[in-house]
Amino acid sequence: MIKKLLLGTLCIAQFSLIAAHDLKQTTNFTDDNGTGYFQNVPKTVIIKTKKFKVRIDKQPNGNYLYQSWGANTKITAKPSMIISNGELIPDGSGGNYYFEFNNNGTLYQVWRNYLTDSPKKAPYTLVVIDANGETVVRQDAQIVKN
Repeated sequence: MIKKLLLGTLCIAQFSLIAAHDLKQTTNFTDDNGTGYFQNVPKTVIIKTKKFKVRIDKQPNGNYLYQSWGANTKITAKPSMIISNGELIPDGSGGNYYFEFNNNGTLYQVWRNYLTDSPKKAPYTLVVIDANGETVVRQDAQIVKN
């Protein structure tokens, strides 16, 4: 009886050590762009609002590039606006994040909405904030290409 009890205890201890070793090897919570493991940020995002098409590309230096067109303009045409040196900003721990671009004091933000109160909420939102801190544009956006 004592042999069985000792053997069972030894097995449990071994399995616990193996599980702890495996957990230690797999707890790398960051990916190549430094965001948390819960965020899967694509290298290119193309979205469309009522008035605009926006393309965001990750650049080799780690920053992001913002290009926009009118909603009815083909994306192969010359962009009406290009802003470089954008950054990805995580928002909380639920996976939401936004891209932020500064164009002479005007902020352009493209929010990714993973967690929302409504299942009908659009996956992205374009927000433009002027130099005085006033929101001049807030439009929901759908993914054209991800």
